[in-house]
Formats: sequence, structure tokens, C-alpha cells
Amino acid sequence: MEDIIVSAIDHKAPQYQQVWNVREEILRKPLGRSLKDDDLSRDLIDTIFIAEHKGKVIGCVLLHRIDAGQAQLRAMAVYNEWQGKGVGRLLVQAAEQYAIANHYHRIILHARKVAVGFYSGMGYNTYGDEFTEVGIPHFMMEKNIGGGIGHSL
Repeated sequence: MEDIIVSAIDHKAPQYQQVWNVREEILRKPLGRSLKDDDLSRDLIDTIFIAEHKGKVIGCVLLHRIDAGQAQLRAMAVYNEWQGKGVGRLLVQAAEQYAIANHYHRIILHARKVAVGFYSGMGYNTYGDEFTEVGIPHFMMEKNIGGGIGHSL
């Protein structure tokens, strides 16, 4: 993935507006929704991972601290023209490295049904029943990292 830079930012970074834009375009507009209607208060405390190409944010994922040992990946979005090219994988790997460095032992996420295969390929396991979020089917997924113990299946 030449020319793609992955870094961590917060909501005060100049790239945050581009993060908002990619989330709006990829995660909300196709559902007839808008981030303007969402509670974005977690954005203020989350670590935001961005993938940039030539200074433009092309993808993002947010990592939300749940407690001392757990974090949640959320709001993964990659522009359509960059999907299937490893951008999502780079973002998840960066978030996982950060989580390990910060002593988390488990990462959870709410995966859209269409994304379960992507996360399974990165070592995440589904648990629980299918549920609806933002009007579409999702599954809970988890991955134990850093040698900790997660949800018992």
C-alpha cells in the first residue's frame, strides 16, 4: 500500500472534517441517514485512525475505550474506490497495535452483516444473535489481543 499513510488523530485535528465526510458518504447516505442526526459525543474521546493518500483521508476507524481491558472498533469507513485494496486492513491493524500498546486484551465491534467476512479474515469471531442497528443487520464480533481472555463462546 504505497503512498498510504495511517495515523492516529483526535477530533481536534484538521483531518476530522474529512473523517466526518467519509463516514457520512459511506455509512449514512446509502441508508438515507445523516451523521447530523447521530450523537457524536464519543468522537470527542475516541482515538481516530485515518488512512490518507496524497493528503486526502480515504478511510477511518475509531477506537473507543470501554474499560481498562476492552475497546470497541466503530465507524469503519473506506471510500468505495479504495475498498478491497487493503486500506481497511491497515486501519484495523493500526487500531489493534494501539490497543495492545495500551494494554487492552479484547476488541469488540458491531459488524454490518456484509462486513462479517472482512473481520473474520482478520481473526474476529461472531457471538450472539444477529441484531439491527441503523436499520440493517449486524453481528457482535470480538478478538482477543495481547494474551487476554475475552467472551466465552
